[in-house]
Amino acid sequence: MQRSKNDVWVGLFVLIGAVAILFLALQSANLLSLSFQQSYAVNAKFDNVGGLKPKAAVRSAGVVVGRVEKIVFDDKSFQARVTLAMESRYGFPKDSSLKILTSGLLGEQYLGLEPGADEKTLVAGDTISSTQSAIVLESLISQFMYSKAAEGSIADVSKAKK
Repeated sequence: MQRSKNDVWVGLFVLIGAVAILFLALQSANLLSLSFQQSYAVNAKFDNVGGLKPKAAVRSAGVVVGRVEKIVFDDKSFQARVTLAMESRYGFPKDSSLKILTSGLLGEQYLGLEPGADEKTLVAGDTISSTQSAIVLESLISQFMYSKAAEGSIADVSKAKK
């Protein structure tokens, strides 16, 4: 009798530990967000969202003020349309701007929201028109390499003229 009672307690303890580890893993990977705050949906269009994913944070002054709800391709404007779930307790001016930023050098991407100066605030269904797309590292490297190659060819031409 005593042995089976201990087995039940050990099994319960192991089960609680496994649930806690699963919860922490999902929370740290941004796959689980427990927010009981009321929210409103705001849209934005970007030319390139890079590696931005649903559930990514929307931050203003380093504070999480919302989450990316969904990302879809708009086949009329040929842009990515991002829907944000903004927490209702935060009100931002209508002329606010969004940038896709990266945590650290190669970290996860998130949206940075910079407040504007308009008197009116964003409401559900509004679209933020001032957006800055993600900086694609490969494009920067190719531009740098192209400019270095162009400098080299100009130097070769000037040497040939001498």
